[in-house]
Amino acid sequence: MLNFKIAKTKLMKRIKIFSLICLTAFIGSCDLDPVPTSATTIDNFFSDDDEILAGIINIYDGIQGSNPLEGDGGFNNPYLSIQVEYQMAETLSDNSRTKSGSPQGFDFETFTVTPQTAAVITYYRSMYNVIFRANVVLENLQNASTENANKFEAEARFLRAYAYFNLVRFYGDIPLIDRTIGPEETEIGFTRVDESLIYDFIVSDLQFAVDSDLDNNFRTRASKAAAQTFLAKVYLTLGTNYVEAQVLLEDVMNSGDYSLESDFLDIFYNEANNETIFAIGFDDTIVDDSQGFSAEFLDAVGRGTGSNYATAELVAAFEAFGGNRGQFTFRGDPGNPGLFQTVKYLPIVDENVGVTSAPANPRIAGNDWIVTRYADVLLLHVEAILAGGQETNAPAAIASLQAVRERAGITDPITSVTKQALMDERRVELAFENHRFHDLKRFGVAQEVLSAFSIDNSFDFQATDLLLPIPASEIAISQGLLTQNPGY
Repeated sequence: MLNFKIAKTKLMKRIKIFSLICLTAFIGSCDLDPVPTSATTIDNFFSDDDEILAGIINIYDGIQGSNPLEGDGGFNNPYLSIQVEYQMAETLSDNSRTKSGSPQGFDFETFTVTPQTAAVITYYRSMYNVIFRANVVLENLQNASTENANKFEAEARFLRAYAYFNLVRFYGDIPLIDRTIGPEETEIGFTRVDESLIYDFIVSDLQFAVDSDLDNNFRTRASKAAAQTFLAKVYLTLGTNYVEAQVLLEDVMNSGDYSLESDFLDIFYNEANNETIFAIGFDDTIVDDSQGFSAEFLDAVGRGTGSNYATAELVAAFEAFGGNRGQFTFRGDPGNPGLFQTVKYLPIVDENVGVTSAPANPRIAGNDWIVTRYADVLLLHVEAILAGGQETNAPAAIASLQAVRERAGITDPITSVTKQALMDERRVELAFENHRFHDLKRFGVAQEVLSAFSIDNSFDFQATDLLLPIPASEIAISQGLLTQNPGY
């Protein structure tokens, strides 16, 4: 098994040439000199499998995002990618809050996001940066060996689908860019297309990956199981192909390559474990490959302070049906009684949750970010069987839900599964893992749940908040060709 962190370290020198490839205006202005300072260019780079692999790893680098320099607040780096996703996926829900108006997330907490909100801009640009990197690889596979060509294409298409799936769920209709384009091709780069076309494109890329030569040997790179899981989640998001989603998920379950960790804590601190299906790898020995955002979840550490605390509503949910997971999910803030910090990705030593080693500088953390894991697969399996209904007594659905519950120490037998019970289980099992906002929308209850949450907390939720605004800077660059979402 080739570990992503090791592979990236070995290929770093090769990857550096991509920093000379400037994104064209459709995804933001470029700070680099457009004249390459190296003799290596796209035209003479992808000459063999090693160089194509460097291009593949560079796509992961785009998802990983760049760890901002100390003191720059992250605002000098336009491609933070996964490092800001928690703000829109957790804080823009009833799961997460800031400690006391932290600038990293306050707009999302209070539902006052604007087209100028920093994370809105950086995430949009980051995902299109990933798409750009994938398109570059896909257009330069002609020199790949027969042995690896299919896997390379599948991996690049999986990652492109991953980026588009995130973009369409957060922003709605978006530009569809399926190849590298030049600055003059503004109609392609700035024209938003109906989200149904985006989903068709995502399904096509993921189906290719599912049918490809990918195997399940990786945890921090694409795998067949990761492609199957994401394709199933796309079908569930669309409310279609429930049977096909169930088949895809059962194929993952029957593969024998994944299982629930017996210790909930090990999911996050025994990395690349049997439960992890797809994670973004980080390394605390290389500053450029580390992550600093989990430090922001704490008090007075990192770019922001206390930016991903548990809401009172989430704490109450754990008390009601969280089993033993609460102690490994959040803790009381030692300096602020009544507030609760995230500990799933705690980047410092904490005896209370059994973490025995960590980097000296919490902003240079090596904690991998889990995108999807086996517990998610089991709960999606229940959702596929539920098929948009309110309740099921199917033995397979009961077995999948009960497996997750029993790991949490909940042994009470159940005879059926309701939609609400499934939502509750997903909330406590996957808290702070960037699922909640999407789950609320997928289950069709986001407006109801977030309206009530907003009223209870004197926030300003509106139905239009279910989509993020298109960044104002992108609309300006497009000279008005890009249109804005309603409500902004």
